[in-house]
Amino acid sequence: GSIEKNLYKRGCEVVTVPSYTSAEQVLSYTPDGVMLSNGPGDPADNVCVIEELKKLCDSKTPIFGICLGHQLLALARGGQTEKLKYGHRGGNQPVKDLKTGQMYMSSQNHGYAVSLNHLPYNSCLRFENGNDFTCEGIDYLDLPAYSVQFHPEASCGPLDTLFLFDRFIAMMGGDQ
Repeated sequence: GSIEKNLYKRGCEVVTVPSYTSAEQVLSYTPDGVMLSNGPGDPADNVCVIEELKKLCDSKTPIFGICLGHQLLALARGGQTEKLKYGHRGGNQPVKDLKTGQMYMSSQNHGYAVSLNHLPYNSCLRFENGNDFTCEGIDYLDLPAYSVQFHPEASCGPLDTLFLFDRFIAMMGGDQ
C-alpha cells in the first residue's frame, strides 16, 4: 500500500499538497502531523522546499519523512546529502535499527544519502544500512520528528517496518 493508504488505515484524514506549498498554507490546515513523501532527483536542488521545511520545523508540528522527504528534512535541519556510488535499489536492502539492534529487510530506490559526517542539528542516527553502513534513518532530539531513507509502505517488498506509521500516529497524539 501507499503512504496515503497506510495513513487512512490508521484513521487519518489526509490532505495532499504539492511540494511547492508554503509552510503557511500547510499550517493553515492545522495538521496533527506532516508527512514528507518520496520523489526523484538531487535533494539539494530543492532550495525553496527546504526553506519551507525550516518553517514547518519551527512550528513543532510532528513530521515523518520518507526517502526524499528524509533527505529534505535533514537538509532543512543543517545536514548534508551525498551522491552514493551505486545507490540502493530493490526490495532486499538490510536496515539495522540502532536503538533495538533489530535488522529489517527494506525496499529502497535512491541514489543519495544523508552524510554521516554532516548529520542534521540535534539529531541521532537511528537506522543504518546493513551493507554499506550509510544513514537510513534519523530521530530528531528537539522536534517531534523522524525520518527514514527506505520505504516502510512498499507493498512490493517487506512489510517489516510498517510500525513506523504507528509511531507517527502516536507522535500526533493518537492511540497506539
